[in-house]
Amino acid sequence: MKIEQYFLLCCLSLFAVGAWSQNPKADSLISVLKKTRNDIDKVQLLNAIADEYKTSHPKLMSEYAQQAYQLAQKINFEVAEGNALLNLGNANIITGDYPKALRYFTEAQHLFETLTVKNNTDKQKGLAKALGSIGIIFSEQSNYSKALEYYLKAVKIYEQLKDDEKCAKLYNNIGIVYKSMSADFKALEYFIKAQKIQEKRKDVNVGITYTNIGNSYLSQKNLPNALNYYNKAKIALDRNPNPRALGEWYNNFGLYHKASGNPAKAIENWNSAIRTFQSIDDKFGIADSYIYLGQLYLQQNKLAEAMQMAQQSLTLAKEIKVLEQIVISEKLLSDIYSQQNNTALALQHFKRYSEAKDSLTNEENIRRSVEEELVYDFEKREAVQQKEIEKRDLLLQEESKRNTLQLFFAAVFGLLLFGIAFLIYNRIQLKKNLTLQKELAEYEQKALHLQMNPHFVFNCLGSISSFIVQNGTDSAIKYLSKFSKLMRLTLEYSKESLIPIHKEIESLQNYLELEQLRFNNKFNFTIYKSSDIEDDMALPPLLMQPFVENAIIHGVIPKKEIGSIAVRFSIANDSLICTIEDNGIGFQESKAQKINSVVAHKSMALDITKKRLEMIESATKQKTDFSIEETKNKEGEVTGTKVTLQLPIQYVK
Repeated sequence: MKIEQYFLLCCLSLFAVGAWSQNPKADSLISVLKKTRNDIDKVQLLNAIADEYKTSHPKLMSEYAQQAYQLAQKINFEVAEGNALLNLGNANIITGDYPKALRYFTEAQHLFETLTVKNNTDKQKGLAKALGSIGIIFSEQSNYSKALEYYLKAVKIYEQLKDDEKCAKLYNNIGIVYKSMSADFKALEYFIKAQKIQEKRKDVNVGITYTNIGNSYLSQKNLPNALNYYNKAKIALDRNPNPRALGEWYNNFGLYHKASGNPAKAIENWNSAIRTFQSIDDKFGIADSYIYLGQLYLQQNKLAEAMQMAQQSLTLAKEIKVLEQIVISEKLLSDIYSQQNNTALALQHFKRYSEAKDSLTNEENIRRSVEEELVYDFEKREAVQQKEIEKRDLLLQEESKRNTLQLFFAAVFGLLLFGIAFLIYNRIQLKKNLTLQKELAEYEQKALHLQMNPHFVFNCLGSISSFIVQNGTDSAIKYLSKFSKLMRLTLEYSKESLIPIHKEIESLQNYLELEQLRFNNKFNFTIYKSSDIEDDMALPPLLMQPFVENAIIHGVIPKKEIGSIAVRFSIANDSLICTIEDNGIGFQESKAQKINSVVAHKSMALDITKKRLEMIESATKQKTDFSIEETKNKEGEVTGTKVTLQLPIQYVK
């Protein structure tokens, strides 16, 4: 439960602190709004009112932000439109609708990135807010590497703007991510950086930072330092009220007293946490407090009290549909009934605990793999669209420049001088056109590469579906875990147009192990790399995977005996030679079986690969070659298939 608490404080650290039950400032702004007639002033007031409600009333925040968004679009006020999107995203973070929040934040990011305004500071601030908010989403989804990526982008902008307040909040969030990754030293480093700035500025959020530092020391069993910072946090929170942060402080201070052997004080603090969370209807925080109380009462053998706490936490967890709290509550109930020697109910709740735990594991694995693919696909599409816009603008600019120069020289120097100038100009244009053609070839190469990724994913998902049908749920979960690992490697390597050969080997190794598992070790494989290949030699990612897949599916699997696949990388005639050889049924027999098969399937992998080879040849001006041949023994019998790729030697830039 600690991870979620850290993330909750992370969200709070980005929000301003205000009165919880009443908001005089918002009421004052609403009064001004009623008297305002100018649309520009109206949209700014609507955004300001939405911002004031973010700690007290997310529904009202969403309503005012939506009004601001619609009015900003109507009057084409893009800065206000971006701020309205940020407010809509924050409202959905508070209500827990993270997919919708992510959509609003990414729209705001794209808007601020493409915005052309006189005041660049407004653009940079809006972009930094969007990036930091996206970081929060990834933190809540436990995607720590992505969270760090966006937090560091945001903090870089704030450092350039010399905005210490925002830097401190992001330092706090970065520390929280490192804490969740069990990198306690790095976490404490960033928390202390945030603390120094907040103390200097007398920041109202310094209490949250003190709490985070106290939690770090508590996890290190450094109880004196933990107590020191918890006391500092309580003083700061009393000075600047924030009910959600205060509730989390009570929960964590209760954990401190439990660790220091003072259960009475722990119970007192957890009861205070419940009352604080109830004042803002924070059912997640209340459920956490009940769990802590139930666990302590069980340790004290106060089974009636423990039972009451566990049942209340389970009820709330089911109401807000938090699987992790359901898992802990069911396990707690099972332990209590076991202590009471009620084996029937203990077993019943243990089964429910196991089912909830399995659901949590499955949900996390599937959610993470799908979310990573969707986020990656979205980012790649955005990048390609941006490149296309830049390329189109460049071509238009060049065309306009050429026309202007032609008219200028014709009017000033006459026909003769115009001809000379035209020749010089054409030489320059030829050089630029050659450069553009090279860039165009690279863009086409990347576009074809993007086509390969979904083909590879579709084939893997088909494999998973087949495996589930054949082997059952437990094996499918194991298979899905391996698939998630392979997908992470694929997504990482797919960001580049070239990757080192050892990375391609790592990807192929994972893929072949996955297929071995799927087909119950129906084949063996080896991967060989010549010692002549240098460390920084490279090739396009996912280039060989389709041929390895064909060797498995259409080569060794139809064969009755155990198959074998050999992948080799070598240097010959100043070229990189890649071969995939199997001892399967052979190319012609496989082709005949596919023709006679009743299952219709149109494979795009080989066509895309051929096109990619053409693009490589066009971009490098070096020869590429591709061949498929059957291997035979001395008697002329087919012993398998050999695929050979001849590629130009390229290096990682």
